[in-house]
Amino acid sequence: MISVVVVNWNGRHLLAECLDALLAQTLPPSEILLVDNGSQDGSVGWVARHYPQVTLLPQAGNLGFARGNNVALERVRTPYVALINNDAVAAPDWLEHLHAALEANPQAGSAASKMLIHDEPQIIDRAGDGYTLAGAAVMRGRGRPATEFGQGGEVFGACAGAALYRTAMLGEVGLFDEDYFLVYEDVDLAFRAQIKGWRCVYVPQAQVRHKVSRSLVHDSPVSVYYGHRNLEWTYLKNLPGPLLWATLPLHLAYVIAAGVFFAMQGRGGDYARAKRDALRGLPALLAKRRKVQAGRRISLGRLLGLLQGETLLPRLLRRSRKTGA
Repeated sequence: MISVVVVNWNGRHLLAECLDALLAQTLPPSEILLVDNGSQDGSVGWVARHYPQVTLLPQAGNLGFARGNNVALERVRTPYVALINNDAVAAPDWLEHLHAALEANPQAGSAASKMLIHDEPQIIDRAGDGYTLAGAAVMRGRGRPATEFGQGGEVFGACAGAALYRTAMLGEVGLFDEDYFLVYEDVDLAFRAQIKGWRCVYVPQAQVRHKVSRSLVHDSPVSVYYGHRNLEWTYLKNLPGPLLWATLPLHLAYVIAAGVFFAMQGRGGDYARAKRDALRGLPALLAKRRKVQAGRRISLGRLLGLLQGETLLPRLLRRSRKTGA
């Protein structure tokens, strides 16, 4: 009934806790697919020896998060598929709660987990994803006490680090955009799903503990480059024209402020490369945009209601303390 996909790249030290938690689910997955992106740490052989029940999909090189997941998603035939990071540890009833939420909400194509910081489970890593009027993703609840965000309901999207997707939705909306490589691919997927009329539900009972930044270091050159290149592609591809023009001043203010921030952090070159390459990708992006917008089913009013105001100063302060995005 449910497939689970884990993408791994040199994460052998993370896999035992992740896989043991998946095998201990109260709603056992039909299959666990592990895509290995050309690891050099012996991950493939180690999993083959210790977890023969896991289906290994070894790749010759690092395909990134987007293509890595798509390799497995292309072969999934179950009604639901869960994605979980190799640095995340699911509670025993994680899948059970996510599955119940999608069964109860036929308009929902995805379900978001309550992700807690692994070593500080009293603190939220994120409680689903939001999206701002300035065209940037928001980690809902980041840094807040775990006692908060206890109410389920509709959110903009789910973090693919711990989420359940309806395969019928993926069949209609499409899989991850492989041009992204990593970062923002789940935000883009959430946006395309919303455009097509699919909703996302946040399920606070479905909890995982996330070893934050174990796989992708916070504000590293890689995360800054891909995050801020793909931020532009997500905004320009998915936001309908009237909302795009209305929010463009806010977006430009965000871009300038973020540029100043990263320059002060010594990451100005990575940020500038991201914006340069985002512009270089515009011809292909515009073709994708036409396809996305041609299939729009959501009303402008409803989409606008899903977007939240941008709190730029608090966001930058959190990033300067390395606790949020």
